[in-house]
Amino acid sequence: MPVDHSEAREKMGGQLSKSLRASWLPKITNGWFFRAESFFSVARYLDKASRDAGQVGPDFLSHSHGEGFLRFFEERCQRQGIFIFDEPESALSPARQIEFLKLLRRMEDSRICQVIMATHSPMLMAYPNAQLLRLGKYGLEWTTVEQTDHYRVMREFCDDPHGFVETTLPE
Repeated sequence: MPVDHSEAREKMGGQLSKSLRASWLPKITNGWFFRAESFFSVARYLDKASRDAGQVGPDFLSHSHGEGFLRFFEERCQRQGIFIFDEPESALSPARQIEFLKLLRRMEDSRICQVIMATHSPMLMAYPNAQLLRLGKYGLEWTTVEQTDHYRVMREFCDDPHGFVETTLPE
């Protein structure tokens, strides 16, 4: 029985996808684009497709949000391909972000994966040898984790949590 893929298809970004074409060498035809907002619909689709095929699926949704994300990444990102992650930290606690860093290391060590990621997480930005770019006033600019606004805010918070919160709350 054919599987209906329309349930897992992303509805947003249609205009951008018509204008943007990516290519790389050697030619790789596999990969994954992950948007945190799409996780539940994609996970539901994959779980259903497994059940419909008579297989025991990965069952992404019977775990906590963060655990489901990690299970998804572990299951989907062990293959050759290019993987584009849009804010993968959105459901990950700091401890789970460390697990995600370990997964990134395994992907890198496999030498069959390339990762492009948009993130607000200083922890993920600090991945060894990551090439960081930010969208600035004049386009894309090279940066370091220490130069990002996200790092500066987290550093200010960690230096003085109570004082930071007190000064950011309105009177």
